[in-house]
Amino acid sequence: MSDDKGSDDKGSDEARQEWQEAFEKTPQRDVDFETMSGVPVDPLYGEGPYPGQYPFTRGVYPSMYRSRLWTMRMFAGFGTAEDTNGRFKELLRAGGTGLSTAFDMPTLMGRDSDSEWALGEVGRAGVAIDTLADMGDLFADIDLSGVSTSMTINGPAPIIMAMYIATAENSGVERSALAGTIQNDIFKEYQAQKEYIYPPRPSVRLITDLMKYTSAEMPKWHPVSISGYHIREAGSTAAQELAFTLANGFAYVEAAVAAGLDVDDFAPRLSFFFNSHIDFFEEIGKFRAARRIWARWMKERYGAKNTKSMLCRFHTQTAGVSLTAQQPENNIARVAIQALAGALGGSQSLHTDAYDEAMALPTEKSARIALRTQQIVAHETGAANVIDPLGGSPYVEWMTDEMERRAEEIFEHLDALGNGSILEGVYEGIENGYFVGEIADAAYRFERGVNSGRRIIVGVNDFTEGDEGEKNLLRISAEVEEYQLKRLASVKQARDDEAVATALAQVTADAEDPTVNMMPSLIAAVKTMATEEEVVMAMEKVFGTYVERAIV
Repeated sequence: MSDDKGSDDKGSDEARQEWQEAFEKTPQRDVDFETMSGVPVDPLYGEGPYPGQYPFTRGVYPSMYRSRLWTMRMFAGFGTAEDTNGRFKELLRAGGTGLSTAFDMPTLMGRDSDSEWALGEVGRAGVAIDTLADMGDLFADIDLSGVSTSMTINGPAPIIMAMYIATAENSGVERSALAGTIQNDIFKEYQAQKEYIYPPRPSVRLITDLMKYTSAEMPKWHPVSISGYHIREAGSTAAQELAFTLANGFAYVEAAVAAGLDVDDFAPRLSFFFNSHIDFFEEIGKFRAARRIWARWMKERYGAKNTKSMLCRFHTQTAGVSLTAQQPENNIARVAIQALAGALGGSQSLHTDAYDEAMALPTEKSARIALRTQQIVAHETGAANVIDPLGGSPYVEWMTDEMERRAEEIFEHLDALGNGSILEGVYEGIENGYFVGEIADAAYRFERGVNSGRRIIVGVNDFTEGDEGEKNLLRISAEVEEYQLKRLASVKQARDDEAVATALAQVTADAEDPTVNMMPSLIAAVKTMATEEEVVMAMEKVFGTYVERAIV
């Protein structure tokens, strides 16, 4: 556990003065920082450590929300690219400040809409993207130089990234101007979500290739969003989410360093993605501990010199798994509490779930309510007026310490598994079923509590009267799949098949040579209108596919 005193070894007065000077250099939002009753509030209360100072427990920036609110990044994706493009524009009109893309299951698995694996799933759980033409439709009439974009995809992430880069360049936007994040976190797929394609080691090679490429070409882009969200959705505890996520981050750091990158060349562009669940104080403690742990490990174990390499900057999404199909309006209250925890925990961006997501993709109305929820947190509650307002609370400080203590126990186990390497420990934990088993055990304990009535879920196992369900749900019709299949066939008919074959052969050749960065050949391939699945299969020839070992 860290000694959470001041900024490095500075004295309290010196650290306070340093924070004050940094704070005053940052322009403040043009609002009245006072209570509803007109009582002025200071930006910070309590002693160090101070925001923006190592180990960043109280925030990664000196002024936090006093100068800039978190990005309100609403997750959207359904049906065709044109359908989702319309939803994107509606969210931007409603005050959203960033876009976050959900892809359908075939796209997430690297399969085209005309694959036999895709039957009945096209456009159902997100947007269908088969070719560069679809990506162009997805972002049509949206200025990619002026909006931050997040894309939630992992196994085929480099291919989707190639399509995004090509789309931007087709619209006159240089790749260097693009800002945003692609999830590209394959470890948590083997641990929790199961949307993998290749075995772990070649998958990590693709991740480090994208890290190298963006380090050289795209200074505003985050090439990996290390995600605890899906680990938590699969049933982990808060401490497991914290530990597994940061361990995966440490593993990517080790992989990138082994691939020849200096830690300070790429670490400033790593970002994280956490779940904000319903246990309010536990979540806040988790977020605060995450910053402290990441800073200490990056500095002490991995030798980072650049302060930006030590910053655990993260996106937060409210807990989809906490939403109930019973009495769905109750989910509005759940999401509001979870969003407030995300804000008080110091999130850099936030997505609030729609109340009807336990039953279907969000309607336009429910998505707008979700956005309005975090706007209320930001503008009405006063939570954004003070930096780390719960810092110094004995309970919150104890919870932060306890989250860190539990995480460190898990790090010790993984370090031992890997004989001194977290990367090798994560590989071994995937192969021997450690992660899957730990998450399954935690999920079982939670469900046993619900089934016994020891843990109350309002509207589910108590207070169940008055459930009328939700009738106005978003339905994805069969016509969406029919349209997408015709769209794909049209693109294939119009393209130059010889150019496609040549580009795909180059992808395979580059996959065979571990010293070659895959991104240039992937970009060249998608520009020929090679489909996602064709590019996936060109690499499968070399990398193979991953089959999870049964754990008994």
